[in-house]
Amino acid sequence: MTLYTTDYLEFYLTLVGWIINNGIWNVLISSGVFAIPFIAMIVQEWLKARGEGSDEGNKGALSAARIENRVWMAVLVIFFAGVPSIDVDLNTIKYDDNRSKQCQVKVPTPENTGWGQSFTMLNGQSAKVPVWWFFVHSVSRAITGSAVASIPCGLDLRQMRMDLDAMNINDPMLQQEVMDFTRDCYGPARAKLFMTRPALDESGIYDVSWVGSTLLVNGYYDGFRSSTPREFWSYNETRDAGLPNVNGGGYPTCRQWWSDTPNGLRERLLDKVDPSMMQMFTAWANSIPQGDVYDQILRVLISPSKQVVNRGEVYTDYGGQIDMTIWNSAGRAGSMVGSAVGSVFFFPMMDVVRQALPIALSFLKMALTICIPLIIVIGTYELKTVITISCVQFALFFLDFWFQLARWLDSTILEALYGWNSPHSNPNIWIGLNNGFADIIMMLVSSMMFLVLPAFWITTLAYAGVRAGAIAQQVAQGTDGAKNATNTGINKITK
Repeated sequence: MTLYTTDYLEFYLTLVGWIINNGIWNVLISSGVFAIPFIAMIVQEWLKARGEGSDEGNKGALSAARIENRVWMAVLVIFFAGVPSIDVDLNTIKYDDNRSKQCQVKVPTPENTGWGQSFTMLNGQSAKVPVWWFFVHSVSRAITGSAVASIPCGLDLRQMRMDLDAMNINDPMLQQEVMDFTRDCYGPARAKLFMTRPALDESGIYDVSWVGSTLLVNGYYDGFRSSTPREFWSYNETRDAGLPNVNGGGYPTCRQWWSDTPNGLRERLLDKVDPSMMQMFTAWANSIPQGDVYDQILRVLISPSKQVVNRGEVYTDYGGQIDMTIWNSAGRAGSMVGSAVGSVFFFPMMDVVRQALPIALSFLKMALTICIPLIIVIGTYELKTVITISCVQFALFFLDFWFQLARWLDSTILEALYGWNSPHSNPNIWIGLNNGFADIIMMLVSSMMFLVLPAFWITTLAYAGVRAGAIAQQVAQGTDGAKNATNTGINKITK
Protein backbone atom coordinates (compact mmCIF):
# COMPACT_ATOMS: atom_id res chain seq x y z
CA MET A 1 0.00 0.00 0.00
CA THR A 2 1.37 3.36 -1.02
CA LEU A 3 0.82 6.98 -0.05
CA TYR A 4 1.33 9.48 -2.86
CA THR A 5 2.72 12.99 -2.59
CA THR A 6 2.93 15.64 -5.29
CA ASP A 7 6.60 16.59 -4.93
CA TYR A 8 9.72 15.67 -3.06
CA LEU A 9 9.31 18.45 -0.46
CA GLU A 10 5.90 17.09 0.53
CA PHE A 11 7.37 13.58 0.37
CA TYR A 12 10.14 14.52 2.82
CA LEU A 13 7.93 16.52 5.20
CA THR A 14 5.25 13.79 5.25
CA LEU A 15 7.87 11.24 6.23
CA VAL A 16 9.26 13.58 8.89
CA GLY A 17 5.76 14.23 10.22
CA TRP A 18 4.91 10.55 10.62
CA ILE A 19 8.27 9.73 12.23
CA ILE A 20 7.69 12.47 14.83
CA ASN A 21 4.05 11.37 15.15
CA ASN A 22 5.19 7.83 16.00
CA GLY A 23 7.70 9.17 18.51
CA ILE A 24 5.05 11.28 20.29
CA TRP A 25 2.67 8.32 20.38
CA ASN A 26 5.35 6.09 21.89
CA VAL A 27 6.03 8.72 24.56
CA LEU A 28 2.32 8.91 25.40
CA ILE A 29 2.13 5.12 25.71
CA SER A 30 5.32 4.63 27.71
CA SER A 31 4.55 7.50 30.10
CA GLY A 32 0.97 6.37 30.69
CA VAL A 33 -0.45 9.72 29.59
CA PHE A 34 -2.66 7.89 27.07
CA ALA A 35 -4.67 6.49 30.04
CA ILE A 36 -5.57 9.90 31.51
CA PRO A 37 -8.54 10.35 29.12
CA PHE A 38 -10.06 7.12 30.47
CA ILE A 39 -10.03 8.59 33.98
CA ALA A 40 -11.60 11.76 32.60
CA MET A 41 -14.34 9.68 30.90
CA ILE A 42 -15.23 7.89 34.13
CA VAL A 43 -15.38 11.10 36.18
CA GLN A 44 -17.30 12.96 33.45
CA GLU A 45 -19.97 10.27 33.01
CA TRP A 46 -20.34 9.77 36.78
CA LEU A 47 -20.85 13.50 37.34
CA LYS A 48 -23.26 13.66 34.42
CA ALA A 49 -25.37 10.78 35.79
CA ARG A 50 -25.30 12.22 39.29
CA GLY A 51 -26.51 15.61 38.09
CA GLU A 52 -29.52 14.26 36.18
CA GLY A 53 -31.74 13.87 39.24
CA SER A 54 -33.35 10.94 41.05
CA ASP A 55 -35.90 10.07 38.33
CA GLU A 56 -33.42 8.32 36.07
CA GLY A 57 -33.45 4.97 37.94
CA ASN A 58 -30.27 3.17 38.94
CA LYS A 59 -27.48 5.74 38.69
CA GLY A 60 -24.73 3.13 38.96
CA ALA A 61 -26.07 1.03 36.08
CA LEU A 62 -26.70 4.13 33.96
CA SER A 63 -23.21 5.56 34.44
CA ALA A 64 -21.62 2.13 33.94
CA ALA A 65 -23.38 1.69 30.60
CA ARG A 66 -22.31 5.13 29.43
CA ILE A 67 -18.73 4.58 30.56
CA GLU A 68 -18.66 1.23 28.77
CA ASN A 69 -19.86 2.84 25.51
CA ARG A 70 -17.27 5.58 25.70
CA VAL A 71 -14.47 3.15 26.57
CA TRP A 72 -15.28 0.92 23.63
CA MET A 73 -15.43 3.93 21.33
CA ALA A 74 -12.09 5.13 22.70
CA VAL A 75 -10.57 1.70 22.10
CA LEU A 76 -11.71 1.82 18.47
CA VAL A 77 -10.30 5.32 18.05
CA ILE A 78 -6.97 4.24 19.55
CA PHE A 79 -6.82 1.13 17.38
CA PHE A 80 -7.73 2.78 14.06
CA ALA A 81 -6.54 6.39 14.52
CA GLY A 82 -3.86 6.16 17.17
CA VAL A 83 -1.78 3.00 16.92
CA PRO A 84 0.70 3.14 13.99
CA SER A 85 0.22 -0.11 12.09
CA ILE A 86 0.91 0.33 8.34
CA ASP A 87 4.48 0.83 7.15
CA VAL A 88 4.96 4.15 5.41
CA ASP A 89 5.64 3.62 1.71
CA LEU A 90 5.72 7.02 0.05
CA ASN A 91 6.03 7.67 -3.65
CA THR A 92 6.18 10.98 -5.44
CA ILE A 93 3.75 11.37 -8.31
CA LYS A 94 5.44 12.02 -11.65
CA TYR A 95 3.62 14.57 -13.78
CA ASP A 96 2.88 14.36 -17.47
CA ASP A 97 4.64 17.55 -18.58
CA ASN A 98 3.28 17.54 -22.13
CA ARG A 99 -0.29 17.18 -20.95
CA SER A 100 0.28 19.74 -18.22
CA LYS A 101 1.50 22.34 -20.73
CA GLN A 102 -1.53 21.66 -22.90
CA CYS A 103 -4.05 21.90 -20.07
CA GLN A 104 -2.32 24.48 -17.83
CA VAL A 105 -2.67 22.16 -14.81
CA LYS A 106 -0.33 19.57 -13.38
CA VAL A 107 -1.67 16.25 -14.65
CA PRO A 108 -0.27 13.32 -12.62
CA THR A 109 0.64 9.88 -13.91
CA PRO A 110 0.60 7.81 -10.68
CA GLU A 111 1.85 4.67 -12.38
CA ASN A 112 5.22 6.33 -13.04
CA THR A 113 6.75 7.30 -9.72
CA GLY A 114 10.07 8.92 -9.22
CA TRP A 115 11.09 7.64 -5.81
CA GLY A 116 11.53 4.09 -4.45
CA GLN A 117 11.31 2.44 -1.05
CA SER A 118 14.82 3.54 -0.16
CA PHE A 119 13.25 6.87 0.77
CA THR A 120 10.93 5.40 3.40
CA MET A 121 13.62 5.77 6.07
CA LEU A 122 15.18 8.95 7.42
CA ASN A 123 18.44 8.69 9.36
CA GLY A 124 17.73 5.04 9.98
CA GLN A 125 14.21 5.73 11.27
CA SER A 126 11.10 4.43 9.56
CA ALA A 127 7.50 5.27 10.29
CA LYS A 128 4.09 3.63 10.45
CA VAL A 129 0.68 5.12 9.78
CA PRO A 130 -2.59 4.33 11.63
CA VAL A 131 -5.20 2.67 9.46
CA TRP A 132 -7.63 5.60 9.53
CA TRP A 133 -5.08 8.28 8.57
CA PHE A 134 -3.75 6.10 5.78
CA PHE A 135 -7.31 5.92 4.46
CA VAL A 136 -7.85 9.69 4.82
CA HIS A 137 -4.55 10.48 3.06
CA SER A 138 -5.33 8.11 0.18
CA VAL A 139 -8.91 9.32 -0.28
CA SER A 140 -7.92 13.00 -0.01
CA ARG A 141 -5.17 12.59 -2.59
CA ALA A 142 -7.48 10.62 -4.92
CA ILE A 143 -10.32 13.16 -4.73
CA THR A 144 -7.94 16.09 -5.18
CA GLY A 145 -6.23 14.44 -8.15
CA SER A 146 -9.58 13.64 -9.76
CA ALA A 147 -10.78 17.21 -9.25
CA VAL A 148 -7.61 18.61 -10.81
CA ALA A 149 -7.91 16.22 -13.75
CA SER A 150 -11.49 17.40 -14.31
CA ILE A 151 -10.34 20.99 -15.04
CA PRO A 152 -10.81 21.51 -18.80
CA CYS A 153 -7.74 21.83 -20.99
CA GLY A 154 -6.88 25.39 -21.90
CA LEU A 155 -4.33 27.48 -23.73
CA ASP A 156 -2.15 30.01 -21.94
CA LEU A 157 -3.16 32.88 -24.17
CA ARG A 158 -1.76 35.43 -21.77
CA GLN A 159 1.76 34.05 -22.19
CA MET A 160 1.27 33.93 -25.96
CA ARG A 161 0.12 37.52 -25.92
CA MET A 162 3.07 38.62 -23.78
CA ASP A 163 5.48 36.84 -26.13
CA LEU A 164 3.83 38.48 -29.11
CA ASP A 165 3.92 41.89 -27.47
CA ALA A 166 7.62 41.50 -26.59
CA MET A 167 8.54 40.39 -30.11
CA ASN A 168 10.59 42.85 -32.15
CA ILE A 169 13.09 43.04 -35.01
CA ASN A 170 16.59 42.96 -33.55
CA ASP A 171 18.40 43.28 -36.88
CA PRO A 172 18.93 47.02 -37.53
CA MET A 173 19.45 46.40 -41.26
CA LEU A 174 16.13 44.61 -41.50
CA GLN A 175 14.46 47.38 -39.54
CA GLN A 176 15.79 49.91 -42.02
CA GLU A 177 14.61 47.78 -44.92
CA VAL A 178 11.08 47.70 -43.50
CA MET A 179 11.18 51.48 -43.30
CA ASP A 180 12.46 51.68 -46.88
CA PHE A 181 9.68 49.37 -48.05
CA THR A 182 7.09 51.53 -46.32
CA ARG A 183 8.50 54.64 -48.01
CA ASP A 184 9.01 53.21 -51.50
CA CYS A 185 6.07 50.82 -51.75
CA TYR A 186 3.37 50.99 -49.11
CA GLY A 187 3.00 54.77 -49.01
CA PRO A 188 2.75 55.33 -52.80
CA ALA A 189 0.58 52.24 -53.38
CA ARG A 190 -1.85 53.17 -50.62
CA ALA A 191 -2.05 56.72 -51.95
CA LYS A 192 -2.80 55.42 -55.45
CA LEU A 193 -5.44 53.10 -54.04
CA PHE A 194 -7.36 55.86 -52.31
CA MET A 195 -7.07 58.20 -55.27
CA THR A 196 -9.38 55.79 -57.07
CA ARG A 197 -11.89 56.01 -54.18
CA PRO A 198 -12.48 52.25 -53.93
CA ALA A 199 -15.53 50.81 -52.18
CA LEU A 200 -13.92 48.83 -49.39
CA ASP A 201 -15.83 46.82 -46.82
CA GLU A 202 -14.65 46.44 -43.21
CA SER A 203 -12.31 43.56 -43.99
CA GLY A 204 -10.84 45.48 -46.94
CA ILE A 205 -10.16 48.54 -44.81
CA TYR A 206 -8.47 46.32 -42.25
CA ASP A 207 -6.42 44.61 -44.97
CA VAL A 208 -4.93 47.78 -46.47
CA SER A 209 -3.82 49.08 -43.08
CA TRP A 210 -0.46 47.31 -43.19
CA VAL A 211 2.42 46.87 -45.64
CA GLY A 212 1.67 43.22 -46.45
CA SER A 213 -1.87 43.94 -47.61
CA THR A 214 -3.15 41.24 -49.98
CA LEU A 215 -4.92 43.86 -52.09
CA LEU A 216 -1.80 45.99 -52.43
CA VAL A 217 0.55 43.06 -53.06
CA ASN A 218 -1.63 41.56 -55.79
CA GLY A 219 -2.86 44.74 -57.41
CA TYR A 220 -0.66 47.78 -56.82
CA TYR A 221 2.87 46.78 -55.84
CA ASP A 222 3.78 45.79 -59.42
CA GLY A 223 3.74 49.48 -60.35
CA PHE A 224 6.34 50.51 -57.79
CA ARG A 225 9.93 49.47 -57.05
CA SER A 226 12.78 49.94 -54.62
CA SER A 227 14.54 53.27 -55.04
CA THR A 228 17.89 51.78 -54.03
CA PRO A 229 19.61 48.58 -55.20
CA ARG A 230 18.97 45.42 -53.17
CA GLU A 231 21.66 42.77 -52.83
CA PHE A 232 19.22 39.85 -52.90
CA TRP A 233 18.13 40.69 -56.46
CA SER A 234 20.53 40.79 -59.38
CA TYR A 235 20.54 43.71 -61.75
CA ASN A 236 18.11 43.06 -64.62
CA GLU A 237 18.73 44.98 -67.82
CA THR A 238 15.10 44.87 -68.86
CA ARG A 239 13.48 45.57 -65.49
CA ASP A 240 16.09 48.04 -64.27
CA ALA A 241 16.71 49.91 -67.50
CA GLY A 242 17.77 53.49 -66.85
CA LEU A 243 18.80 52.80 -63.23
CA PRO A 244 22.46 52.72 -62.14
CA ASN A 245 24.09 49.31 -61.76
CA VAL A 246 25.72 49.47 -58.32
CA ASN A 247 27.71 46.36 -57.41
CA GLY A 248 25.27 44.18 -59.31
CA GLY A 249 22.33 44.95 -57.04
CA GLY A 250 18.90 45.08 -58.63
CA TYR A 251 15.77 47.14 -58.19
CA PRO A 252 12.94 44.66 -57.52
CA THR A 253 9.32 45.60 -57.90
CA CYS A 254 7.51 45.99 -54.62
CA ARG A 255 5.72 42.70 -55.19
CA GLN A 256 9.02 40.89 -55.73
CA TRP A 257 10.58 42.71 -52.80
CA TRP A 258 7.81 41.48 -50.50
CA SER A 259 6.84 38.08 -51.86
CA ASP A 260 9.86 36.41 -53.50
CA THR A 261 11.12 33.15 -52.00
CA PRO A 262 13.45 32.88 -50.14
CA ASN A 263 14.80 36.44 -50.27
CA GLY A 264 11.53 38.36 -50.05
CA LEU A 265 11.06 40.71 -47.12
CA ARG A 266 8.14 38.63 -45.84
CA GLU A 267 10.21 35.42 -45.70
CA ARG A 268 13.13 37.11 -43.97
CA LEU A 269 10.82 38.68 -41.38
CA LEU A 270 9.22 35.29 -40.69
CA ASP A 271 12.70 33.86 -40.09
CA LYS A 272 13.04 36.27 -37.16
CA VAL A 273 9.96 34.84 -35.42
CA ASP A 274 10.47 32.04 -32.91
CA PRO A 275 9.28 28.78 -34.59
CA SER A 276 7.63 27.60 -31.36
CA MET A 277 5.53 30.78 -31.34
CA MET A 278 4.50 30.13 -34.92
CA GLN A 279 3.42 26.60 -33.99
CA MET A 280 1.41 27.81 -31.00
CA PHE A 281 -0.47 30.40 -33.03
CA THR A 282 -1.16 28.08 -35.97
CA ALA A 283 -2.47 25.46 -33.53
CA TRP A 284 -4.61 28.06 -31.76
CA ALA A 285 -5.98 29.59 -34.97
CA ASN A 286 -6.44 26.28 -36.76
CA SER A 287 -9.65 27.45 -38.42
CA ILE A 288 -7.88 29.93 -40.73
CA PRO A 289 -5.16 29.34 -43.35
CA GLN A 290 -1.60 29.14 -42.09
CA GLY A 291 -0.48 31.94 -44.40
CA ASP A 292 -3.05 34.29 -42.89
CA VAL A 293 -1.82 33.47 -39.39
CA TYR A 294 1.75 34.25 -40.45
CA ASP A 295 0.61 37.55 -41.96
CA GLN A 296 -1.12 38.52 -38.74
CA ILE A 297 2.03 37.79 -36.73
CA LEU A 298 4.05 39.90 -39.15
CA ARG A 299 1.44 42.62 -38.85
CA VAL A 300 2.17 42.84 -35.12
CA LEU A 301 5.93 42.49 -35.63
CA ILE A 302 6.25 45.48 -37.97
CA SER A 303 3.42 47.58 -36.55
CA PRO A 304 4.61 51.09 -35.61
CA SER A 305 2.42 50.91 -32.54
CA LYS A 306 1.30 47.70 -30.86
CA GLN A 307 -1.30 49.36 -28.69
CA VAL A 308 -4.43 50.88 -30.18
CA VAL A 309 -7.70 51.99 -28.71
CA ASN A 310 -10.19 49.14 -28.51
CA ARG A 311 -13.80 49.86 -29.33
CA GLY A 312 -15.04 46.60 -27.85
CA GLU A 313 -15.53 45.82 -24.19
CA VAL A 314 -15.29 42.40 -22.64
CA TYR A 315 -15.66 43.27 -18.95
CA THR A 316 -18.61 44.71 -17.07
CA ASP A 317 -17.48 47.36 -14.60
CA TYR A 318 -19.06 50.01 -12.41
CA GLY A 319 -16.49 52.75 -13.01
CA GLY A 320 -17.64 56.26 -13.87
CA GLN A 321 -21.09 57.29 -15.01
CA ILE A 322 -22.97 55.86 -17.98
CA ASP A 323 -22.28 59.05 -19.90
CA MET A 324 -18.66 59.62 -18.88
CA THR A 325 -17.97 63.16 -17.70
CA ILE A 326 -14.61 64.89 -18.01
CA TRP A 327 -13.94 64.09 -14.35
CA ASN A 328 -14.76 60.42 -14.93
CA SER A 329 -12.38 60.37 -17.87
CA ALA A 330 -9.65 62.04 -15.83
CA GLY A 331 -10.17 59.52 -13.04
CA ARG A 332 -10.06 56.66 -15.53
CA ALA A 333 -6.79 57.96 -16.99
CA GLY A 334 -5.32 58.29 -13.50
CA SER A 335 -6.44 54.79 -12.52
CA MET A 336 -4.98 53.41 -15.74
CA VAL A 337 -1.58 54.93 -14.99
CA GLY A 338 -1.77 53.89 -11.35
CA SER A 339 -2.73 50.31 -12.21
CA ALA A 340 0.03 50.03 -14.80
CA VAL A 341 2.65 51.33 -12.37
CA GLY A 342 1.27 49.28 -9.48
CA SER A 343 1.32 46.11 -11.57
CA VAL A 344 5.11 46.46 -11.84
CA PHE A 345 5.26 45.86 -8.08
CA PHE A 346 2.24 43.57 -7.73
CA PHE A 347 2.94 40.86 -10.30
CA PRO A 348 6.48 39.98 -9.10
CA MET A 349 5.19 39.85 -5.53
CA MET A 350 2.27 37.60 -6.47
CA ASP A 351 4.58 35.37 -8.51
CA VAL A 352 6.64 34.76 -5.37
CA VAL A 353 3.45 34.09 -3.39
CA ARG A 354 2.34 31.54 -5.99
CA GLN A 355 5.66 29.75 -5.73
CA ALA A 356 5.62 29.85 -1.91
CA LEU A 357 2.04 28.62 -1.42
CA PRO A 358 2.66 24.88 -2.01
CA ILE A 359 5.76 25.06 0.21
CA ALA A 360 3.77 26.56 3.09
CA LEU A 361 1.03 24.00 2.49
CA SER A 362 3.49 21.10 2.79
CA PHE A 363 4.73 22.43 6.13
CA LEU A 364 1.16 22.74 7.44
CA LYS A 365 0.43 19.14 6.43
CA MET A 366 3.48 18.03 8.39
CA ALA A 367 2.40 20.10 11.41
CA LEU A 368 -1.08 18.55 11.40
CA THR A 369 0.41 15.04 11.21
CA ILE A 370 2.59 15.77 14.25
CA CYS A 371 -0.37 17.17 16.22
CA ILE A 372 -2.70 14.20 15.63
CA PRO A 373 -1.76 12.01 18.66
CA LEU A 374 -1.86 14.95 21.07
CA ILE A 375 -5.21 16.19 19.74
CA ILE A 376 -6.71 12.70 20.05
CA VAL A 377 -5.57 12.34 23.66
CA ILE A 378 -6.66 15.86 24.64
CA GLY A 379 -10.00 15.21 22.94
CA THR A 380 -10.45 12.10 25.13
CA TYR A 381 -10.62 9.82 22.10
CA GLU A 382 -13.90 11.38 20.95
CA LEU A 383 -15.07 10.22 17.54
CA LYS A 384 -16.07 13.83 16.81
CA THR A 385 -12.44 14.90 17.26
CA VAL A 386 -11.22 12.28 14.78
CA ILE A 387 -13.83 13.34 12.20
CA THR A 388 -12.90 17.02 12.62
CA ILE A 389 -9.18 16.31 12.15
CA SER A 390 -10.01 14.19 9.10
CA CYS A 391 -11.99 17.05 7.57
CA VAL A 392 -9.17 19.50 8.26
CA GLN A 393 -6.65 17.12 6.67
CA PHE A 394 -8.85 16.70 3.60
CA ALA A 395 -9.26 20.49 3.43
CA LEU A 396 -5.47 20.88 3.39
CA PHE A 397 -5.07 18.33 0.59
CA PHE A 398 -7.91 19.87 -1.43
CA LEU A 399 -6.26 23.29 -1.31
CA ASP A 400 -4.01 22.01 -4.09
CA PHE A 401 -7.04 21.82 -6.36
CA TRP A 402 -7.90 25.47 -5.70
CA PHE A 403 -4.32 26.50 -6.47
CA GLN A 404 -4.44 24.52 -9.71
CA LEU A 405 -7.81 26.03 -10.61
CA ALA A 406 -6.55 29.56 -9.88
CA ARG A 407 -3.53 28.98 -12.11
CA TRP A 408 -5.72 27.53 -14.87
CA LEU A 409 -8.07 30.51 -14.72
CA ASP A 410 -5.17 32.94 -14.66
CA SER A 411 -3.65 31.19 -17.68
CA THR A 412 -6.76 30.74 -19.80
CA ILE A 413 -9.03 33.68 -18.96
CA LEU A 414 -7.81 35.62 -22.01
CA GLU A 415 -8.50 32.63 -24.26
CA ALA A 416 -12.09 32.66 -23.00
CA LEU A 417 -12.36 36.38 -23.73
CA TYR A 418 -10.44 36.68 -26.98
CA GLY A 419 -10.23 33.14 -28.36
CA TRP A 420 -11.48 32.22 -31.79
CA ASN A 421 -14.62 30.64 -30.38
CA SER A 422 -15.32 33.32 -27.77
CA PRO A 423 -18.17 35.85 -28.05
CA HIS A 424 -15.56 38.61 -28.37
CA SER A 425 -13.33 36.82 -30.86
CA ASN A 426 -11.24 39.15 -33.00
CA PRO A 427 -10.61 38.75 -36.75
CA ASN A 428 -6.91 39.36 -36.08
CA ILE A 429 -4.04 38.22 -33.99
CA TRP A 430 -4.12 41.07 -31.47
CA ILE A 431 -5.80 38.74 -28.91
CA GLY A 432 -6.63 41.57 -26.57
CA LEU A 433 -3.48 43.66 -26.85
CA ASN A 434 -5.78 46.54 -27.66
CA ASN A 435 -7.75 46.20 -24.41
CA GLY A 436 -4.76 46.63 -22.15
CA PHE A 437 -6.21 48.59 -19.22
CA ALA A 438 -9.15 46.27 -18.61
CA ASP A 439 -6.80 43.29 -18.90
CA ILE A 440 -4.53 44.73 -16.22
CA ILE A 441 -7.51 44.84 -13.86
CA MET A 442 -8.48 41.29 -14.81
CA MET A 443 -4.96 40.00 -14.22
CA LEU A 444 -4.74 41.75 -10.86
CA VAL A 445 -7.99 40.10 -9.77
CA SER A 446 -7.15 36.66 -11.19
CA SER A 447 -3.77 36.70 -9.42
CA MET A 448 -5.51 37.31 -6.11
CA MET A 449 -7.62 34.19 -6.67
CA PHE A 450 -4.66 32.16 -5.38
CA LEU A 451 -5.52 33.54 -1.95
CA VAL A 452 -9.24 34.21 -2.30
CA LEU A 453 -10.38 30.78 -3.58
CA PRO A 454 -8.64 28.76 -0.80
CA ALA A 455 -10.01 31.19 1.81
CA PHE A 456 -13.51 30.81 0.38
CA TRP A 457 -13.17 26.98 0.44
CA ILE A 458 -12.14 26.96 4.09
CA THR A 459 -14.93 29.39 4.95
CA THR A 460 -17.57 27.18 3.33
CA LEU A 461 -16.44 24.29 5.54
CA ALA A 462 -17.65 26.30 8.53
CA TYR A 463 -21.21 25.89 7.24
CA ALA A 464 -20.73 22.14 7.66
CA GLY A 465 -19.49 22.65 11.21
CA VAL A 466 -15.78 22.24 10.48
CA ARG A 467 -13.93 25.03 12.22
CA ALA A 468 -10.88 25.33 10.01
CA GLY A 469 -11.10 28.99 9.14
CA ALA A 470 -7.57 29.80 10.23
CA ILE A 471 -5.98 27.39 7.76
CA ALA A 472 -6.21 29.67 4.73
CA GLN A 473 -4.86 32.56 6.79
CA GLN A 474 -1.95 30.42 7.99
CA VAL A 475 -1.13 29.35 4.43
CA ALA A 476 -1.15 33.00 3.35
CA GLN A 477 0.99 33.99 6.34
CA GLY A 478 3.48 31.31 5.38
CA THR A 479 4.21 33.27 2.19
CA ASP A 480 4.57 36.67 3.89
CA GLY A 481 8.34 36.39 4.23
CA ALA A 482 8.92 35.78 0.52
CA LYS A 483 6.32 38.39 -0.43
CA ASN A 484 7.80 41.08 1.82
CA ALA A 485 11.34 40.31 0.67
CA THR A 486 10.30 40.68 -2.96
CA ASN A 487 8.42 43.89 -2.26
CA THR A 488 11.41 45.34 -0.41
CA GLY A 489 13.76 44.39 -3.24
CA ILE A 490 11.54 46.02 -5.88
CA ASN A 491 11.25 49.20 -3.81
CA LYS A 492 15.02 49.42 -3.50
CA ILE A 493 15.49 48.85 -7.22
CA THR A 494 12.97 51.55 -8.14
CA LYS A 495 14.52 54.01 -5.68
